[in-house]
Amino acid sequence: MKVQLETISPETKSPFRLLHDPKLNHLFYWHFHPEYELVYIEGASATRHVGNHISTYTDSDLVLIGSNIPHLNFDYRVGTSYRQEVLHIKPSFKDGFVGPLPELRNIDRLMDLAKYGIAFTGRTKTEVGALMKQLHLLPPFDFFMEVIRILKTLSGSRDFELLHKTPFINSYSTKEQRRIREIYALIDARYHEKISVDEVASLCNLSKAAFCRYFKKATNSTFINFLNQYRISQAKRLLLKGKNVSETCFECGFESLSYFNRTFKKVTGENPSDFKKRLFGRY
Repeated sequence: MKVQLETISPETKSPFRLLHDPKLNHLFYWHFHPEYELVYIEGASATRHVGNHISTYTDSDLVLIGSNIPHLNFDYRVGTSYRQEVLHIKPSFKDGFVGPLPELRNIDRLMDLAKYGIAFTGRTKTEVGALMKQLHLLPPFDFFMEVIRILKTLSGSRDFELLHKTPFINSYSTKEQRRIREIYALIDARYHEKISVDEVASLCNLSKAAFCRYFKKATNSTFINFLNQYRISQAKRLLLKGKNVSETCFECGFESLSYFNRTFKKVTGENPSDFKKRLFGRY
């Protein structure tokens, strides 16, 4: 599977495209596109992978992704009954419509912040999620106005976190995109096994030293740190499914419980037992 570049059909003059309840949970769909993307998913707990950011969402998620930021489909490996709404927004909407109008200054700023990737929480997620679930029922004019309403709500919200510390810049060439995709696909398929740096370097036809330099430049992370972050995101998913800490440790590719506990705390700020206790304590 190659990295996919999606675009809104040039035949339509609409700045928006809605994908109503797409089902891609069987597919590892690592892709990017020039359009901004607002995705809402409910009834699922899975991995959120946007740019260099990897984390786990629980029950539902609402994320605004900037132009050309690579991301994984939010429903990957979801086995529960879920619903998803994906709204694509052409870059020209910001540049030609929002940008010149002072009345839309807050929406313009929101779309600037999308370069970081934005995850919304709390009341904002609930309110906007409900609005997005109705979009597919609306005629064109009402649909347009409802999208403006959604963007206005998001632009005034304080219930959010930025997924990157600096704006994510997609500077990969086509060759680099393919290489990164192959590395991510290998990690996804084999994270529960031992993966050596030498093996991945060989996959990329690079020496170990050259691969380490390349990967750090491409992702702003060492390969081991990135692999551990991915494993911890999967560990959180397993813990939420009721697995105990020891089972989770070895199913996610860690060779010792002490190393798993240290790594989990380094990535999340808490040890796995406390994470599980805190999350299950909500119910």
